[in-house]
Amino acid sequence: MNENNDFLPQDYEAPKGNSSYLKFGTGESRFRILSKPIVGWEDWKDNKPLRFKMQFKPDAPIDATKPIKHFWAMIVWDVLANDIKILQITQKSIQTSILNLTNDADWGAPYRYDIKVVKKGEKLTTEYSVTAVPHKDTPKEILDMAVAKRINLDALWTGADPFAPNDTPTNIESTLPF
Repeated sequence: MNENNDFLPQDYEAPKGNSSYLKFGTGESRFRILSKPIVGWEDWKDNKPLRFKMQFKPDAPIDATKPIKHFWAMIVWDVLANDIKILQITQKSIQTSILNLTNDADWGAPYRYDIKVVKKGEKLTTEYSVTAVPHKDTPKEILDMAVAKRINLDALWTGADPFAPNDTPTNIESTLPF
């Protein structure tokens, strides 16, 4: 008998990080887009992101080892965690796949269907596949949860906390198409 068998409960799983941002880990991520994205450029200084609106792309990165990246940031429902989060996408292949879905008459804007992203590999061998899940209305309780969270995406432009209590209408209220 292995004496370590009773060290932890049999059904024990290590807790997952409780982040307010959806990150693509190895395997499947599934989300529903709930707001129009803000789009721009991201640079880094002292391990902190600096974001610039599209028309203000810097000429060169602050740190030559970290290139300036085009980003989309939006409010999403993380289906697997059942939580409202911010998703920032810098991966061109994911952006292109979502843009292709949006431009496809059978799919349209991604507010009424979930998107699955499967990540395989690491670093230079990382690959992403993007799949749309058939159309289905967003549950009312998810929309209510999103409005109650009061996320202000515009705070990302200044480096402020988009989750801080504020009187600014959440991006959900101002951009949700339904």
